[in-house]
Amino acid sequence: MTTISNNDTLFARAQNTTPGGVNSPVRAFRSVGGTPRFISRAEGPYFWDADDKRYIDYIGSWGPAIVGHAHPEVVQAVQAAAARGLSFGAPTLGEVEMAEEICRLVPSLEQVRLVSSGTEATMSALRLARGATGRDKIVKFEGCYHGHADSLLVKAGSGLLTFGNPTSAGVPEDFVKHTLVLDYNDVAQLEEAFANFGDEIACVIVEPVAGNMNLIKADPAFLQAARDLCTANGALLIFDEVMCGFRVALGGAQALYGITPDLTALGKVIGGGLPVAAFGGSAQLMSHMAPLGAVYQAGTLSGNPVAVAAGMTTLRLIQEPGFYERLGATAQRLAQGLTAAARDAGVQFCADAVGGMFGLYFSATPPHNYAEMMAGDRERFNAFFHAMLDEGVYFAPAAFEAGFVSAQHTDAVIDETIAAAGRVFKKLAA
Repeated sequence: MTTISNNDTLFARAQNTTPGGVNSPVRAFRSVGGTPRFISRAEGPYFWDADDKRYIDYIGSWGPAIVGHAHPEVVQAVQAAAARGLSFGAPTLGEVEMAEEICRLVPSLEQVRLVSSGTEATMSALRLARGATGRDKIVKFEGCYHGHADSLLVKAGSGLLTFGNPTSAGVPEDFVKHTLVLDYNDVAQLEEAFANFGDEIACVIVEPVAGNMNLIKADPAFLQAARDLCTANGALLIFDEVMCGFRVALGGAQALYGITPDLTALGKVIGGGLPVAAFGGSAQLMSHMAPLGAVYQAGTLSGNPVAVAAGMTTLRLIQEPGFYERLGATAQRLAQGLTAAARDAGVQFCADAVGGMFGLYFSATPPHNYAEMMAGDRERFNAFFHAMLDEGVYFAPAAFEAGFVSAQHTDAVIDETIAAAGRVFKKLAA
């Protein structure tokens, strides 16, 4: 007799009232096939699905769970804040303290505005860049995801230095006609873009560590070129650190690279698992924001006291001595162990890591840009994903997503993962 999984039952039920049965597309497993797991609880490096099967979790809520799931101090802070009230629609001390802490930890930030999502943060940073420069055109890079604001849902045009085309129905071409889409890590294209449109470009927005075309590191020369070209042409450089901020280093990717952006978008880790994001820059730039200036942005739940409590506690925990050294060593141990296990099985595979982020690639070397990422063996990734799921290891359900470790992923947990991968790679090679 076949037992029906609770995950199957919930997925069928969810599809009656939610498009695709999920509230964010990647959760639907469309890229890898099969039934998504509905999570019932989480603790440390693990979560459990609706059938009470335990998985080692390597998505960590797509980054925020840097100190592990349900950390006792974070939970306690949330409970205490909730007891004082869930939302006020008025300023709080917690908002002030969070802004002060973020500005202290990220030297490029003199002022920040708290919002509730990464999409809000990047959308608002773009509006500010356009408002401050009086220009319309923006530069982004193919494969970098900056949220689902209309002007950012763009794919590359038909040729070099053509403007982008909408990647989503419902986005008019007029909304993206000022968005120029270039190849990630391509300095020559960036130079040509500024040679052609330098006095029209409001900003360049980039993930300094890309996490939405799997993990791809920016070349230092590429980011330096972006900085120099923006400075020379009066454009603003925006680092989208929604994912990599406080993930790859305490000061974010800008601290790793030693490059100072004009504006920064943050999210995920600063909320500790609850909806908090932020954007900011110099006090002079931020003075363009309402109520001081003409660039409007608002949000009823911005700086929500319960979310801020989770975020502030997380920011305190990640400043413990040696935190990032241990986190980085964990991600490297995983990447190196998986690569060795694949090599031993004769499977073409490699992995890479920076800070608490990692990437898995069914290719000979880590990709350098979107096209190289797309050339990887996605069918083999899908087989790997499902086999690892059977082993109780949950990687991102798409070949295009970065993975994450937490402070609770011990050596024993990593070794368990590598051992499971060794068994799976041997099956793939058979």
